[in-house]
Amino acid sequence: MAILVTGGAGFIGSNFVLDWLAEREEEVVTLDLLTYAGNPENLAPVAENPRHLLVVGDIADEMLVGRLLREHQIRAVIHFAAESHVDRSIVGPEAFIQTNVVGTFRLLRAVLSYWQELPLEKRQAFRFVQVSTDEVYGTLGPEDPPFRESTPYAPNSPYAASKAAADHLVRAFHRTYGLPTLTTNCSNNYGPRQFPEKLIPLCLTRALSGETLPIYGDGQQIRDWLYVGDHCAAIRRILDAGRVGEVYNIGGCNEQTNLAVVQQLCAVLDLLRPRADGRSYREQIAFVADRPGHDRRYAIDATKIREELGWQPRETFLSGLKKTVAWYLENEEWLHRVQSGAYREWVERQYGEGRIEKKE
Repeated sequence: MAILVTGGAGFIGSNFVLDWLAEREEEVVTLDLLTYAGNPENLAPVAENPRHLLVVGDIADEMLVGRLLREHQIRAVIHFAAESHVDRSIVGPEAFIQTNVVGTFRLLRAVLSYWQELPLEKRQAFRFVQVSTDEVYGTLGPEDPPFRESTPYAPNSPYAASKAAADHLVRAFHRTYGLPTLTTNCSNNYGPRQFPEKLIPLCLTRALSGETLPIYGDGQQIRDWLYVGDHCAAIRRILDAGRVGEVYNIGGCNEQTNLAVVQQLCAVLDLLRPRADGRSYREQIAFVADRPGHDRRYAIDATKIREELGWQPRETFLSGLKKTVAWYLENEEWLHRVQSGAYREWVERQYGEGRIEKKE
């Protein structure tokens, strides 16, 4: 038997696939449409691994999904595939509805059909893991307690709304049809292989190129940061021992303002790749107009997964950041290749000189 990983050529998905194959003997089938953020180079370390198969295809293609499930006797689906960038969802929300809502619905329908055909023992052992986000819970005030699994959904961006809809569909397929599902809501991830539209790789890339490091608004938006390897370990633990039908929040216990994140990134770069003029990368920080509906604070209460399943993050924010920066510095060709002309146009539109309000 094997597991099916959707979106396995993306950032978190590829890290999950690589870690899984390094630690376990079970085969992995990766299904990825290879859109702009899905990069087969992310899976280069396992390109020749006979226990891994990369299939280029759409989660909304029910015939394809059904064939893969049956041919490979899939015993678990880990669903990472999603449009995930808030800024892009503001400019073009329809793609998020198609992938995150319609795509998840059709994936669930194909999985349900397969699961219902399985003999009783395999039906009981089967799992569908929905990998979601803390953004479905909305925003927190400075003194509010962190999000818990019981926190009502209150999404504030088209991206968050599309993920909330997907989560509700997963819940409905469990409650209505009995499909054995698990849902995870995770805080901000960072680490190797993250597409450089997200804060840390975006600023790292621009720092090395001598460009401004764009910070939205006043930079005081707070996020809970989790190293991607810790996230992958949490998902493995939930898959192994999580209670069917439950939701598990995964957090790094690392609340940081966006400005503090970039300042720490600059400090690590100052050590590992000093500027030629000897000055700090912090001088490149600039503030740009805030994005619409920007949530002020996210924070995760990860008590449930810690107490029930014994998981907690191994990396501090700084230790994970050092590993992240080291990986990007060792893989600059990867960075150059993923930054297409379309990507450069997007960055200029979002963070170009015309949007800069002031330097730090």
